[in-house]
Amino acid sequence: MLESFIKTLHHLSEHTRSAYQRDLTYLQKFCDKQDINKWSDLDGRQVRGFVASRHREGIGGRSLQRNLSAIRSFYRYLLEEAKVKNNPAEGIIAPKTPRKLPNVLDADQTVQLVEIDDQDGLALRDRAMLELIYSSGLRLAELISINMGDIDFGDRILTVTGKGKKMRSVPVGQHAIQAIKNWLKIRQSMVNQNEDALFISQRGKRISPRSVQERLKQWAIKQGLPSHVHPHMLRHSFASHMLESSGDLRAVQELLGHADISTTQVYTHLDFQHLAQVYDKSHPRAHRKKSD
Repeated sequence: MLESFIKTLHHLSEHTRSAYQRDLTYLQKFCDKQDINKWSDLDGRQVRGFVASRHREGIGGRSLQRNLSAIRSFYRYLLEEAKVKNNPAEGIIAPKTPRKLPNVLDADQTVQLVEIDDQDGLALRDRAMLELIYSSGLRLAELISINMGDIDFGDRILTVTGKGKKMRSVPVGQHAIQAIKNWLKIRQSMVNQNEDALFISQRGKRISPRSVQERLKQWAIKQGLPSHVHPHMLRHSFASHMLESSGDLRAVQELLGHADISTTQVYTHLDFQHLAQVYDKSHPRAHRKKSD
């Protein structure tokens, strides 16, 4: 039944399908240990026990929420197939994990990173990728999935496919547009026949996520920044800088492709941290005595 259920998830991304399969495999192992031999024998108390056991193993709240989502979806499938009479995961809530504020680069650090002064072909490609991530707040998966026809250079608009295969259009800044044009002059001599990817590897094929991560790590060191810079940090920086400048949370939500505005609200905390630092440095009554 597990294998049959996974086959029905063709509408989800490969990443989500793999995650659901792992989650349900964990549940299956839990049931084996508890001598639960039929899916119809699993009840709500035992599902809570499963969640508690995963929590004790150090699994965070977001992962546990996805565990429960996978179980609920699986049991909805079993109900449709008349294999069970109820869904034991309904109404069960995962323990929450405090949300960590994302690490961001400030505006000067970001400019320092993306302004790569190198005319080597791969350097031109890398600058175009970094400029585009920061210009449009892209996820790594969105970046590598871009095809040649996805950018409208006239209107400076990019069409990307985000989570859940949802498509959205985002503006592209002039620096990113120019960097992409510089890269396209080189791309033609490197690309394999019939490869439509905008960003390709040395082998002429669509670049991999791992390659982008490694190249960014190398450039961060060369440009004098911390070695732990990663693609999502550029996306976080984009969101933080946009919100700090505009104060328009809804607009930032649309640009990032967040389905729920609560996901975007984490950047308001970052913005408040910045304001609090300015306040502490500037307000005459904000200074504390050293003894405090």
